[in-house]
Amino acid sequence: MADGGSNPPGSTNFTSKDVQGRLFLCLKSSKYGDLRSKGVRWYLSSSNNSCIPRGIPKPRLIFFGIHAVSEITMGAQAKRLSDVKVKAAKPKEKDYTLTDGDGLQMRVRANGSKLWNFNYIHPATKKRINMGLGTFPEVGLAQARKRTVEARELVAQGLDPKEKRDADRQTLRATTEHTFKNVASAWFELKKDSVTTAYAEDIWRSLTLHVFPDLGATPISAITAPAVINLLRPLETKGSLETVKRLSQRLNEIMTYGVNSGLTHSNPLSGIRSVFKKPKKKNMAALAPDELKELMVTVANASIKRTTRCLIEWQLHTMTRPAEAATARWADIDIGKKIWTIPAERMKKRRTHIIPLTEQALELLEAIKPLSGHREHVFPADRNPRTHCNSQTANMALKRMGFEGRLVSHGMRSMASTILNEHGWDPELIEVALAHVDKDEVRSAYNRADYIDRRRPMMKWWSEHIKEAATGNLSISAIIDRLD
Repeated sequence: MADGGSNPPGSTNFTSKDVQGRLFLCLKSSKYGDLRSKGVRWYLSSSNNSCIPRGIPKPRLIFFGIHAVSEITMGAQAKRLSDVKVKAAKPKEKDYTLTDGDGLQMRVRANGSKLWNFNYIHPATKKRINMGLGTFPEVGLAQARKRTVEARELVAQGLDPKEKRDADRQTLRATTEHTFKNVASAWFELKKDSVTTAYAEDIWRSLTLHVFPDLGATPISAITAPAVINLLRPLETKGSLETVKRLSQRLNEIMTYGVNSGLTHSNPLSGIRSVFKKPKKKNMAALAPDELKELMVTVANASIKRTTRCLIEWQLHTMTRPAEAATARWADIDIGKKIWTIPAERMKKRRTHIIPLTEQALELLEAIKPLSGHREHVFPADRNPRTHCNSQTANMALKRMGFEGRLVSHGMRSMASTILNEHGWDPELIEVALAHVDKDEVRSAYNRADYIDRRRPMMKWWSEHIKEAATGNLSISAIIDRLD
């Protein structure tokens, strides 16, 4: 039924017999139109075969097939808000609501804030719901009405506008916030607490170098196995199989973190390691037991800094890993009790490690004390003495001394283990001294006092064995007072 004026193209005309006390309308049009009848304004959305009445308090929408039928009671049009009224609304002692019609409301809070809401009945649950449309003045009256029309059209389709908006926001976050690099960063914050600082740095460096340039900005939900495999193939071709292995494991862990955090539905990288060649397991290069003397002679006569010389021998006497030796701090060493306590966060197995110190080890500390006793770290870096030396310092020095391919600094642990086992020391004590932990973790009393005391004779024998190999040379272990 028309109001006598012309209708826009695509709108629908109704005759007077269509209007009675209670009216059922089944509307279908090709685009928005409007129909005025007895003060009632209609928006017709035919793209979804729906009709949206305006000015009717709480209209009921009833769905039949593809048509939307609105059952209404004809009445006077609700009083509309105006820009002036919205701006003039003042806070009261309690929150109150201003109504614009079609479910659009403005809630004026006691604190002075003004919030737009769309009040509607959920198409499935039939419960009345408020959907926030923004705050005034950031969202003006015209924009709030536009958002209301869009929301009402969704209701007419049987969709919950609030749920759709949340889903749209989640999709947007997936493409902007939940990128692979962002998820990797969140994973790394947890991972770094379970590994040593040096290993954590290696993890992040490998991702930054090999993964982030190509996949960093990709939504985690869009990561695929073929894309990652193609990314890692050049490394495999180059022969960097160990790098491929480690990256595959790290990428798998990141994706698993994403699944567990609800950021993606599945982990497509769980099996990618199987498509690459496996690296051949290589033992750390280590000297034979009878080559210890050669090592000590070479170290004694090498043109290296005192800090580096002390570091190599400290690592040898304490049987520690390169990073553990390089990061030694004075605060962790108790000269009186003759022990060195390495905190869990600096240990590979994340367990505090206590090492009995021999007389030779204490002499090494006395030798280095004039250089670093006033600093935090026993072996400070050359360029920045406020931090520790690089974990590869000893290894690089051994290479320059001609041991490349024969010995790495980590291999000194293997040499110590071989010599101690050959001389009949308790294998269990040797494993504890090396900070090895059984996979079944049976040895829960890892650092019990009796283990420390039982290890002292073994550590003493080992230091004396080193000193004997160095006798007659300018090794710190042999002649402390002739140190240059």
